[in-house]
Amino acid sequence: MSTTDSVPVSLAEIARIAGVGRAAVSNWRRRHDSFPTRIGGTDVSPQFSLAEVEQWLRDNGKLDSIGGRELLWPRFEALGSRDETGLAVAEAARRMHSPRARVSHIELTPEAEQLAADAAKLGRKEGARETFEFLLQRWLETHVRQLSTTPPPLAALMARIALDVRLGGQGEGSDEKLTVLDPACGTGHLAAAAAQEGAGSSLSVLMCERDPALAALASARLAFLTDDHDIRTETVTADALREDPFSRARVDIALCNPPFNERDWGYAELATDQRWTHGLPPRTEPELAWVQHLLAHLKPGGAAVVVLPPAVASRKAGRRIRGSLLRTGTLRAVVALPPGSAQPHSVSLQLWVLRAAPDGTAAVPPGQDVLLVDATRFARTGTRETGPHWEPLRAFALSALENLDRTEADLPDGAVRVPVIELLDDEVDVTPGRYASVTAETSGLELAAAWREAGTVLTELARQAERLSELRLSTDLPQTTTNVGDLVKAGALSLRSGQQPPEGTSAPGRESVPLLTVADLLADGAPSGLAAAGSAPVIVEEGDVVVAGVVRAYRAWVHEGPPMALGPQLHALRVDSAKLNAHFLAGCLRAPSNGRQAGTHASSSSRVDIRRLQVLHLPLREQEAYAEVFRSLRDFEAGLGAAEDLGRRLVSDVSDLLAAGGLGV
Repeated sequence: MSTTDSVPVSLAEIARIAGVGRAAVSNWRRRHDSFPTRIGGTDVSPQFSLAEVEQWLRDNGKLDSIGGRELLWPRFEALGSRDETGLAVAEAARRMHSPRARVSHIELTPEAEQLAADAAKLGRKEGARETFEFLLQRWLETHVRQLSTTPPPLAALMARIALDVRLGGQGEGSDEKLTVLDPACGTGHLAAAAAQEGAGSSLSVLMCERDPALAALASARLAFLTDDHDIRTETVTADALREDPFSRARVDIALCNPPFNERDWGYAELATDQRWTHGLPPRTEPELAWVQHLLAHLKPGGAAVVVLPPAVASRKAGRRIRGSLLRTGTLRAVVALPPGSAQPHSVSLQLWVLRAAPDGTAAVPPGQDVLLVDATRFARTGTRETGPHWEPLRAFALSALENLDRTEADLPDGAVRVPVIELLDDEVDVTPGRYASVTAETSGLELAAAWREAGTVLTELARQAERLSELRLSTDLPQTTTNVGDLVKAGALSLRSGQQPPEGTSAPGRESVPLLTVADLLADGAPSGLAAAGSAPVIVEEGDVVVAGVVRAYRAWVHEGPPMALGPQLHALRVDSAKLNAHFLAGCLRAPSNGRQAGTHASSSSRVDIRRLQVLHLPLREQEAYAEVFRSLRDFEAGLGAAEDLGRRLVSDVSDLLAAGGLGV
């Protein structure tokens, strides 16, 4: 029996393998008697044999332009657990990078061992690094709610700051040999960024991670970078706080995105640890334990950049340690990031920039100050894009921090030097927003980057407007409509209503899916909760139509992406693609008048009777034409949101600049 015979794939996975939409796969299934029969799942969410699907696609000429990576990933998913899948990806990468290597410390099941060998064979054919990056990205997307990663733009910014602080502004091109440490490396985002930003320097990278799967993936990722950069790496699987594998190492740069709010970090057993030179971290302040861990490994003049939750800057329990960091001149800068910069996305995280005294002493120079930088204004709002405006954020942060030691240099608006003595009060609060205010001055780099971004958005918006303006719109509107209830009776679609998952089912260790609620839609539209995969009553898949059933949050869209659970007052509609086009359905339902007419009451808090929502009664071919226009309108709407967001920020910044006399005449 083939290794793929027992691997199940869904309609959405088949669509991804073939490079088509889910509706096309549903059409194939209905129109071709030879299409593989269902081997599992349900009538609504059927599953098929990967081997049979692959053979059918090949026989029918549907795989001509598709590589083997998409066929490979379902086999990894079929391994089951997150850890075994991650270890198998890492082992495949090891074999791709070192084809002659036959010994590995990773223990795998026979199925995973064979899969790693097959993946390595494919990688050597289609590109080892590209194949590994594909598998790693799929693994991260599948387990996104169980992992905390550092987005590449943030990782690059942290690495650049640390290099600049350590090298004193020499920046890229320095031939100095540097040692980099990340004691909680995850899958290696920060270490990879250090290799990229430090191109031209000889690097020795030390990584530690307590999760074996993450450590293996980080090691594999950095192994590929050794082909392009002068680096050597060492990765150890261990809990860096409890059993520091690099206790004797002293490094030039330390980067870290540590786990947040962990109460069981070793408080009792580490009470007398020599790393706590600024004081024993309180049980409720594990982040300050990581800060001191980094400092304990820095050489004189070494620099560290660490991601921390904002509460660490002001909690009473940590004020003694913060005070010591200030008095010794160790804490040099705090940068407040916009919400969405990294997980948890709803929080304005901070970067703490630390530096060990150049001569190894702890004496603070007279008049020492701390640089506090408020970059929260670079948040991205009003669009579906995630993360802040990275380009102007990076330019702003680097322009502020390049003046870390230049006390006479002017700072960009939003950055301020605060004398240490002013911070050493009863609170020892180093939150940038308390001291750094945005007034009238905006740097030329910021404005240039913002105008370039606005120009790109507006150019695309103009193209979309031109295409939409060419539509032939008739005022002789057709009156023939039907409603969702009748479509359900006719078998054209199925309707399921979301519910609140039972309590206690969303523990981080369990297999889970994102949970979307009405409150999320009213905030930023991104799921904020989790639901155990087996407990959620309604899980939508790619191609399903989602409708919010309250007037104040009324909207409808075709779901794209991984499976997602729906909370109360959210509804999932799954169409029969032989009778109904999903994008056509979503477009009809999205009309604001539709939601108002189907509302049960006049107030904005009223519910929408989903079954009363109206849909044009059109043949499938005409539906497809409407669907294309509906998609164009959706893209146009998203572009308008982006343009509004950028425009408001630019108008505000330029108005402040002009009001302060900033016009060069």
